[in-house]
Amino acid sequence: MIRNHRSVTALQAAHESPTLAHLADLANESSARLKSIQGLIPKSLLGSIKAGPIDGTVWCLILENNAVAAKLRQLMPALQAHLRSKGWEVTSIRLKVQMSSSSLGR
Repeated sequence: MIRNHRSVTALQAAHESPTLAHLADLANESSARLKSIQGLIPKSLLGSIKAGPIDGTVWCLILENNAVAAKLRQLMPALQAHLRSKGWEVTSIRLKVQMSSSSLGR
């Protein structure tokens, strides 16, 4: 068995593997969705929100704390309507609060 040990960038690997290419496409789409809704979210919250995974028609946002989640729950109908108006089929947006390592030690 002959192995070719050449180093490749993550981008090159993604282009050479259908599975990685699909994951890269989903990551790009998730970032584009977040960028699309930024105008609907208060500027003070934008730094606390990250684009998360897409699973079919469900999109996930990763949040820094429960206060951000509470505000986004209020905005959910407008966010979903905006995404659908841009051509993305989104039936729900899942909110996931990411626990920081500093809060775990308390």
